[in-house]
Amino acid sequence: MNVLFTDYITPEEYMDFRQAVGWSAFPIEQAEQGLKNSYVFCLRKEGKAIALGRVIWDHGYVVYIADVIVLPEFQGSGYGRMVMEKIMTTINNWLKPDYKVMVTLVAAKGKEEFYEKFGFFKRPNENFGCGMCQWIINEDKG
Repeated sequence: MNVLFTDYITPEEYMDFRQAVGWSAFPIEQAEQGLKNSYVFCLRKEGKAIALGRVIWDHGYVVYIADVIVLPEFQGSGYGRMVMEKIMTTINNWLKPDYKVMVTLVAAKGKEEFYEKFGFFKRPNENFGCGMCQWIINEDKG
């Protein structure tokens, strides 16, 4: 496949990914800070970023998969699967003997089946309530 994983993506590339899949935009400074405080799994083909995963870990028992994005022109080619396999292998390698972590994510609508292939389950169910989120926007122009 002639692809290579790197542990970086520029804030500009990241915002281009978000735009390409129709996700909301925010100031580039926020993207820069978010990336600095994340583990990045960027799949590149001939140097071009084509897929990415972003993970946040508290170094205790909570891991959050914040983003898995494949550029639309590369979707359906197995690159998302490659990113998730790399993420899940890395998480497993972080664990010391007898450790466990709760890995969570919020799937984009219609992508739940993709994550079920990696052992994730839908909420709510008999043991877990609904996942919830909220965007907080400071509209003070300052």
